Amino acid sequence: MTRRRSLLAGSGGLLMLAAAPGTAEAATTTIAQNEAQGAARASAITQGTSLVHADLHNHTLMSDGDGDPARAFESMRAAGLDVAALTDHTTLFAIEGLSSSEWNRTGQLADAANVPGVYTALRGFEWSHPLLGHVNVWYTGSFTDLGGSSSMNRLYDWLGRTGGIGGFNHPGREILRFNNFAYNAALREQMVGLEMFNRGDDYLFDGWSSGQTSPLTACLNAGWRTGLTGVTDEHGTEWGYPEGKGRTGVWAVENTRNGVLAALRDRRFFATRVSGLRLDATASGVRMGGSLPFAKGDVRFVVDLDRGPEWAGKPLNIQVLRPGTAAPAVADVIETQAGRITEFTVPLDAEDGSWVVLRVSDPTQANASPGPSGHPCNDWGVAYSSPWWLTA
Repeated sequence: MTRRRSLLAGSGGLLMLAAAPGTAEAATTTIAQNEAQGAARASAITQGTSLVHADLHNHTLMSDGDGDPARAFESMRAAGLDVAALTDHTTLFAIEGLSSSEWNRTGQLADAANVPGVYTALRGFEWSHPLLGHVNVWYTGSFTDLGGSSSMNRLYDWLGRTGGIGGFNHPGREILRFNNFAYNAALREQMVGLEMFNRGDDYLFDGWSSGQTSPLTACLNAGWRTGLTGVTDEHGTEWGYPEGKGRTGVWAVENTRNGVLAALRDRRFFATRVSGLRLDATASGVRMGGSLPFAKGDVRFVVDLDRGPEWAGKPLNIQVLRPGTAAPAVADVIETQAGRITEFTVPLDAEDGSWVVLRVSDPTQANASPGPSGHPCNDWGVAYSSPWWLTA
């Protein structure tokens, strides 16, 4: 039996519009202010960290994007982001991908834009294989392309030697899906992310209609312990501004490169595609991204969900996702509202699978990429927590 109750929590921040609705100026202003002022940055249920809004996947003219890389970091900061990365493609012998000089330039631009404690600018790259898939890599001093890393295992070997971190991009778009997420135990701690929102897409059921399993299920069931991210994957010139594209909320001790790295390694982040959202959650006192030190029992979830005054009282659902086969199983659906702390208890058993994820959804809108008929996640995804793992 599931027990639940909701408690009203104060909404933080203030949303203001400074331009006429429907104008480009209004769109720009709305997004920047949502990001900076949508919800307060302090969690209502945990202490010691602050929320920083991040976009970890962006492109420029240095690969297949349209924009001048010299403008990208400034644009993302002006849009209200606190953490931003440039991740141009590496392909084969720099054909439509980064050259060594462009890699160095990316680092120079990131260093010039980086303001410790205020704005974290990161250099990264997107390893790009047309069949296996694309992987973002951050926190390395060099890059690799298909000439040096032509397979998943060779990429993992390279990443293991360099000590950086990586994430699976738009999972399921490429036909081989990272060798169907074949697990490499040596890279478990370094592969930190799985994109659930990319551009305007929710990847929960990607490929399901053609007989593939959910990327979330395939990745986590394979043994990977990735957190869940959202990204814009911007290829135009509006870095940071388009509303409705993915972004990542990171709970960091400090907004510095080291602080963001520590949060990413701890999977202390969530995926969303709305600006200004705050999501924090604990399971039996353990924050998202952590391990629950038991194999079976009742788990008490506490969820802080807010987007400021504009969403106060907005009806939302929290879906408790568990391992399935073709698609995640849903252990429970809890009705709640934005601006509330929601508490509920769900019995979990590691024999049913080792992980659990919370999906926040808007029940009034449909999922543009639905899964099985009648599945509770066929509504519009708002956010995903990073997983928890049950460990005996």
